Amino acid sequence: MRTLKFLLQKEFRQIFRNPSIIRIIFIMPLVQLIILPLAADYEIKDVRITIIDHDHSSYSRQLTDRITASGYFLLQNNADSYRQALVDIEDDKADLVLEIPASFEKTIIRENEASLYVALNAINGSRAGLGGGYLQSIVQEYNRELRLKWIHLPKFDTEPNIKVLATNWFNPSLNYKLFMVPGILVVLVTMVGSFLASLNIVKEKEIGTIEQINVTPIKKHEFILGKLIPFWVLGLVILSLGLIVGWLAYGIVPAGSFLTIYVFAAVYLLAVLGLGLLVSTYTSNQQQAMLISFFLMMIFILLGGLYTPIDSMPYWAQLITKLNPVTYFIEVMRMVVLKGSGLKDVSGHILTMLLFAFVLNGWAIINYRKRS
Repeated sequence: MRTLKFLLQKEFRQIFRNPSIIRIIFIMPLVQLIILPLAADYEIKDVRITIIDHDHSSYSRQLTDRITASGYFLLQNNADSYRQALVDIEDDKADLVLEIPASFEKTIIRENEASLYVALNAINGSRAGLGGGYLQSIVQEYNRELRLKWIHLPKFDTEPNIKVLATNWFNPSLNYKLFMVPGILVVLVTMVGSFLASLNIVKEKEIGTIEQINVTPIKKHEFILGKLIPFWVLGLVILSLGLIVGWLAYGIVPAGSFLTIYVFAAVYLLAVLGLGLLVSTYTSNQQQAMLISFFLMMIFILLGGLYTPIDSMPYWAQLITKLNPVTYFIEVMRMVVLKGSGLKDVSGHILTMLLFAFVLNGWAIINYRKRS
């Protein structure tokens, strides 16, 4: 323990005497946590729509007013023909085209049904898909109101109407920040921890101090622990600062216990720091370590469930996410923050992280060689 104490003193002095590392550790994650959730917005508003109204009836005007008053659509143009509306699509001035056929109102009254034509600009697939979904919901709601209005008229033999009321559990207002901020915080903690840990041993190699350490009687596991513990502590500090920023900037307070978050984070950091140290044992300079860390972080982020639901990924990609530690931490953070899950609920995730930590750190200790 005395040897480890001296190693930790050395590491903390090296960290805090370097201003650039201090900025990377403390300032960069906090700025990103404030900016990224504001940009990573799943809600799409002001979808530009061009409407072709061949009917010009009260029903078509009511439908148009309902669409423009929803807050999701911005009326770009009232076109006279589909060819004219298509020009707006081609010039990227409109995202959707809605064509209301002639005799729209008469057809509804006589036949109790009518058709609408919708064309989507699918160059931006997510915008087109969400815009089409919004429009479909508005039309369905308008159709339901018409049928409720007609139910008292003897002419129409309408089917019984069932009113469905939806309740959103855990996030009633569908606030995307409650969903995104915990995940972004996980990514930032992972980036700082694994990235800096991967550069640590490599930096010793480049400046030549690794040779001085290797000739001492320091054991390999003591050396790895001396490299791991400082960044483990700093990772927990960054997590704490991130939780404070989430509370001050977005009003996010976990529904569950902070103890659950910190217990899992402590085990999780052992795993990702072990991965960073493992990378540093295989590389000979900081450029190699940075490229490998960047490659791994891209996979971790894209296959971590932060932006894309894991259930919607191909089966082979879902298998890869089982080996992605970020996946587990993002899921645990969302479970604790939104659902109020406890240690018992995340016990399986903790055991998985312990396995990751044991394998990666053991591998790093075995792979580290005191003789070159």
